Amino acid sequence: MRYDHINIEKKWQNYWKEHETFKTDVHDFSKPKYYVLDMFPYPSGVGLHAGHPEGYTATDIMSRMKRMQGFNVLHPMGYDSFGLPAEQYAVKTGNHPNGFTEENIETFSKQLRELGFDYDWSKMIATSDPKFYRWTQWIFKKLYEKGYARYADMPVNWCEELGTVLSNDEVIDGKSERGGYPVVRKFMKQLVIDQQAFAEELLQGLEEIDWPESTKEMQRNWIGKSEGVEVEFQIVGGGTFSIFTTCIETIYGITFMVLAPDSALVQTLMPRVENPKEVQAYIDETKKKSDMDRTEFNKTKSGCPLKGLYCINPINGREVPLFIGDFVLANYGTGAVMAVPAHDGRDYEYAKVHGLPIFEVIEGGDVNVQAFEKQDYLGKGCKLINSAEFTGLTVEEAKKAITDKLVGMGIAKRTVNYHFREWIFARQRYWGEPVPIVHGEDGQDFLLDDDELPLILPELEDYRGKNGQAPLENAEEWKHYEGHGKKGLRETSTMPGSAGSSWYFFRYLDPDNEEAFADPELMKHWLPVDLYIGGPEHSVGHLIYSRIWTHFLYNEGLSPVKEPFKKLVHQGMILGENGIKMGKRYPEYVVNPSDIAKNYGADTLRLYEMFMGPLEVSKPWSSAGVDGARKYLNRVFTFFSEPSNIKEDAKKELEKAYHQTVRKVTDDFEKLAFNTAISQLMIFTNAVYKAGSCPKEYAEGFVKMLSCITPHVGEELWSILGHEGSLAYEPWPVFDESAVQEDAVEIGVQVNGKVKSVALIPKSATKEEALAIAKDALAGKIQGTIVKEIYVPGRIINFVMK
Repeated sequence: MRYDHINIEKKWQNYWKEHETFKTDVHDFSKPKYYVLDMFPYPSGVGLHAGHPEGYTATDIMSRMKRMQGFNVLHPMGYDSFGLPAEQYAVKTGNHPNGFTEENIETFSKQLRELGFDYDWSKMIATSDPKFYRWTQWIFKKLYEKGYARYADMPVNWCEELGTVLSNDEVIDGKSERGGYPVVRKFMKQLVIDQQAFAEELLQGLEEIDWPESTKEMQRNWIGKSEGVEVEFQIVGGGTFSIFTTCIETIYGITFMVLAPDSALVQTLMPRVENPKEVQAYIDETKKKSDMDRTEFNKTKSGCPLKGLYCINPINGREVPLFIGDFVLANYGTGAVMAVPAHDGRDYEYAKVHGLPIFEVIEGGDVNVQAFEKQDYLGKGCKLINSAEFTGLTVEEAKKAITDKLVGMGIAKRTVNYHFREWIFARQRYWGEPVPIVHGEDGQDFLLDDDELPLILPELEDYRGKNGQAPLENAEEWKHYEGHGKKGLRETSTMPGSAGSSWYFFRYLDPDNEEAFADPELMKHWLPVDLYIGGPEHSVGHLIYSRIWTHFLYNEGLSPVKEPFKKLVHQGMILGENGIKMGKRYPEYVVNPSDIAKNYGADTLRLYEMFMGPLEVSKPWSSAGVDGARKYLNRVFTFFSEPSNIKEDAKKELEKAYHQTVRKVTDDFEKLAFNTAISQLMIFTNAVYKAGSCPKEYAEGFVKMLSCITPHVGEELWSILGHEGSLAYEPWPVFDESAVQEDAVEIGVQVNGKVKSVALIPKSATKEEALAIAKDALAGKIQGTIVKEIYVPGRIINFVMK
């Protein structure tokens, strides 16, 4: 029978839709649950690209297998539908972004259905749907009421062209990621969420989840816990500031101090500096850089002296000059650092450039050549020098003794610091969740009552913000609030796109609930998500935000789990045939999955992407590989659709191959090793062709396994084999352990401990028989006299020669 992918795929997609084959009864607690989830996409007008189906097929395979294994499977799909593209569309056209967004959702959903994914579309959500963001607003209210959300004056990344604040990961080389517009740093009153309050429990939670170690380590570094001392310094002529250090043992080696250029302290000091133009120029240049540019991407320490200004080192009374440097952030730590060039590499380079003194205070290095840093001296028994009464103490002894002295002087405290900074939770955009806060006429802020939610976005004539103001400032009638005996102005910033994605996995369980964000009993049964698949680019942003919201809801008794995702897997990137990321630069290498599905079939696309290599690895596209996948499906369909090839009787020569296939495919699917599972299916296909026929039992088991990868082919062959309806809920094939046991084992034959040959030894062989076979395998390679024969069944054969 001819494999007609167009009609077969259309037939089964219509069947699944008509019969609601994959609709999940979330209230059925009689079966074990399996909640599998993709990181939901932004519904762009471009639609799917070749990378999307890879992760989606992986979750689809797992959900199909688990369903056959008797699990009640929840595999939903939704859309992270707030965001800048729809906003820019509204600005350019004057049309409400919702229509644009809904069209994109329809396009995306159509493409996903065409690829045969087993999503329960009755659970579909979109973060821009008021019935969804009502509960985003409700959870935000809880965060605000508990003090985790608040207003703060802080430096932000401001893009005038886009008219909004941008997060650090939205700024690249001083320009907006979207559009490439200039971005500057400026102080603004911002709504923030206190991430540091969750830092410790987030760190502890990493020990409880099955995530890639690289992602865990990235989160640990992003949180950046460090234990140290906070010390107060006096400025000569008036004023104070504090620094945090983990290296208090080097305090006698301070030769200058560095303040954040964008700090409020520097502004108060400007009238006292002797070089104000130079300082202001440096501050203005710093404002053009993002936090990432100033820290992670900053390989050198630039700076500018605050001429005429000094502070006093409290441990020895020495005056040291003040500088500003862009590598110090006003919103991180205390906004100031101590510089000890003898024991910090970048301080050392800076001191050399600016002709500043270098005081060695820990012995063991040669500061005439380079800094002697903490990784060189910690735990090495090194002792302090040039440090008054602490000279001669080991570094570890000095840490405690110097801290005790400073604490006793009342100018220091032991503290824990985090690299973690506040999560800026406001965007000067239109297309985002409205914030349910009103700035009252009496100067006090208050939250909307629950019965006033959802606070819905108004339609505007102009969706562009002006003069640094949010677009919602244009909604004169909407922004004036009067109710419950109060008057005021609504908050006109909206929430960031990460708001809805921080909790959406709860809502899939109960998307139509109007009384709560989800039924507690459903959450208790279904959470956490058992398998979560998505790109590694979300390692710190989305994954940390969703953990924060889940921890908060757990602490408030609103979630039964602390951690949202039990197992996390990152799929690799699918590159162009030139080995480079698909994109505008090389449009000829961009692959549209819809084109592949049309010309070769969705099943071919799914099979090929799973066969390309390990799921987590990036790999280049290959047109030849697509052809190969299609040829394999032709081969499978040709054999198993021919009634004369399917026999009722057992076929002994296929017994081992079949049971080995069931065992390996099952194990490989569990490991998400789909490429090797497909290899095993191909081995079995070769075996049945060689045998000339296949027992019906084996054919049915093979089709079930294959259907997880290529569901349309699977359903069609199941029908041809004489069954009605879908195979989605048929029992998963099982293997017979005794049938997969090998009759013989391959053993390396050694001479004086070195392998010289290989022998196939029957498991029933006696020692004498095994040694005889081994000697035959050596075939004249033995020279001399055998003085000892060693045989460990199944493992070792060794002849000791003289």
